[in-house]
Amino acid sequence: MSADPTAEELLRRAYTAFNARDIEAAVAIMHPGVDWPNAMEGTRVHGRAGVRDYWTRQFEVIDSRVEPLAFNAMADGRIAVLVHQVVLDRAGALLSDSTLEHVYSIRDGQVERMDIDEHG
Repeated sequence: MSADPTAEELLRRAYTAFNARDIEAAVAIMHPGVDWPNAMEGTRVHGRAGVRDYWTRQFEVIDSRVEPLAFNAMADGRIAVLVHQVVLDRAGALLSDSTLEHVYSIRDGQVERMDIDEHG
């Protein structure tokens, strides 16, 4: 099922901001109480400040790019985004090149939660 065009545009803006390292633009589309995965440490962060701090730390140690490939609406209202993710270390060596699924909950036009399905 196709994703809501408004939700898809919101998420496309988020990926564009993330890849440009524009953390402020990315967190601006998030719900103030956003629940976000901390993939580096296997935990979760909460709130815009939590995501901002996590990404600031992440960008100091790795260089990742995430390109959305497909957007699909799920039966429960969440949006599944198939993504191609490439992660390099700070010297430019490839750490991973994978396809994953990011699953988003959107509330009031803002990202409320994101989960990662490693098996995308």
